[in-house]
Amino acid sequence: MTTIENGSGTRELKGKRALVTGGSRGIGAAIVRQLLDAGAEVLTTARSATSTVPEGATFVAADVQTRAGAEALAAAAQESLGGVDILIHNAGGAQPYKDSSAITDEEWQNALDLNYLASVRLDSLLTAGMRERRSGAIVHISSAAVLTPMGQFLHYTAAKAALENYSQGLALEQAPFGIRVNIVSPGRTATPGGEATREQWAGLDATPGQTNANDTPPLGRDGQPDDIANAVLFLVSDRASWLTASNLFVDGGEFPRG
Repeated sequence: MTTIENGSGTRELKGKRALVTGGSRGIGAAIVRQLLDAGAEVLTTARSATSTVPEGATFVAADVQTRAGAEALAAAAQESLGGVDILIHNAGGAQPYKDSSAITDEEWQNALDLNYLASVRLDSLLTAGMRERRSGAIVHISSAAVLTPMGQFLHYTAAKAALENYSQGLALEQAPFGIRVNIVSPGRTATPGGEATREQWAGLDATPGQTNANDTPPLGRDGQPDDIANAVLFLVSDRASWLTASNLFVDGGEFPRG
């Protein structure tokens, strides 16, 4: 890969074309900024534009929860970029409930569509081009909370658990074509969406013995969007050329792993 130098270091992704879902704010916007700084051409999407969409990125409004939305986004990526070399699935989320019995069928389906099936649909539309080029990097943003699923968020963590299982299988399937598929699992991160969710959660009756909305990770601070973006940038770069089917936890030690 040809690299050039600028004031911030090596533009290691120069010539690469990236698509980032949910890139208008928070973690997604941080990922977009870091990809741009590394020299990539970036298309990002959300349901609507905000003032925090990073300058230099192309934005298109899209609802990735539907098959039609995924197809429209894939077509926009082809038209704008001419193809996708890097695909980051960041769009996700769900509101908390008092317990799992309060989660409606509609909310279960919404959680699956946004946090799992959106990735499946968009991957299926864009991996064909990567296979032809025999090169590509896909990162699915999951959640470290999958390790300790709680009733209040069971629709969300169940969907993310399905995403992780799917990611592992996709990585093995696509590896012979030079496509790497990895996961980043953030813990508690300081974002507008995260803060709003924690405020909702704090107003619910916590399940005894489980993590609550006010807990601080062992490293003594919440994660920042750039903490997550740093991990994503590493995984899509040539520095991670021998990494696939991996899950990188970026949670400050919040969720212990055996």
